[in-house]
Amino acid sequence: MRKLLNTLFVTSEDAYLTIEGQNVVVNREKREIARFPLHTLSGIISFSYAGASPALMGGCAKHGVSLSFCTPNGRFLARSVGEENGNVLLRRMQYRAADDTAHSCRIARNMIFGKLHNARWSIERTKRDHSLRVDTAHLQASIDRIKALYPVVLEEISLESLRGGEGIGAKAYFDVFDEMILQNKADFFFRERSRRPPLDNVNAMLSFAYSLLGNDCAAALESVGLDAYVGFLHRDRPGRTSLALDLMEEMRPCFADRFVLSLINNRVVRDDDFEHTDSGAVLLTGDGRKKFLQAWQERKRETITHPYLKEKIAWGLVPYVQALLLARYLRDDLDAYPPFLWK
Repeated sequence: MRKLLNTLFVTSEDAYLTIEGQNVVVNREKREIARFPLHTLSGIISFSYAGASPALMGGCAKHGVSLSFCTPNGRFLARSVGEENGNVLLRRMQYRAADDTAHSCRIARNMIFGKLHNARWSIERTKRDHSLRVDTAHLQASIDRIKALYPVVLEEISLESLRGGEGIGAKAYFDVFDEMILQNKADFFFRERSRRPPLDNVNAMLSFAYSLLGNDCAAALESVGLDAYVGFLHRDRPGRTSLALDLMEEMRPCFADRFVLSLINNRVVRDDDFEHTDSGAVLLTGDGRKKFLQAWQERKRETITHPYLKEKIAWGLVPYVQALLLARYLRDDLDAYPPFLWK
């Protein structure tokens, strides 16, 4: 299982990846700068425009190594895949569930309940640990608004209404996100969520974290035999890993958002780790990305007790465990999909 955490991040924008024997070779300006045994890797994420050789893509597919390509600022571009890992029966069950809106809603509402629960407990943790530094009444008001959505979401039978409830919960959560930023408020503040492009330092980190988490979720789904492109809440769109977006919803507040907050509140990142473009977009610098990715890998190795399995696992394995639970539900081995409920 430890192998699942071993992801190679290639951050140099001009790096070109090849394969030699059983080794991944990283080249810059036609010179080798590093090599890694392919069998030790579970995934490769490249933030380079130069790309990779077809031979490496084939080698990754043969050995079950996920190979993903992103822009230097973390926007997902494509994944290279070989033969499918799962059996046709599981995928047929997934497609039938996706075509049935009532069935899709039963799955999606558990995922959204998990997202609301984890958002609420992220706020609760800040309220508990920093009560003398934050506006506890403001935080409690958002907590109460989110908790009020619990029974509504669990009884929802319409995907459209479910998305509306998720939006109300997200607004309550992000209304107090700035309260959870405790250090260097001049450079790190949150006014609203901005995506394409991110318009401030915090949004730049959130977008980068969501891109990494989405890649992990897509790889996890494919590894258990599910189709990452066919979702339940996020409907089909060419090139979009809709099921990965579904799966990551419950992990956004407790994994990605808390990670970004920890980088800010522990003063790991500084304003000079970002660049401001003429268009107004704010992006992590090369050094900022390296710092971010190093901390991301360290966080993935930290252990937690999985709330459903009651077993200790590394944070980085949570997407894989949730993908396995989703596959078990679709095979009728579980009565319902159990979301990841962090506390």
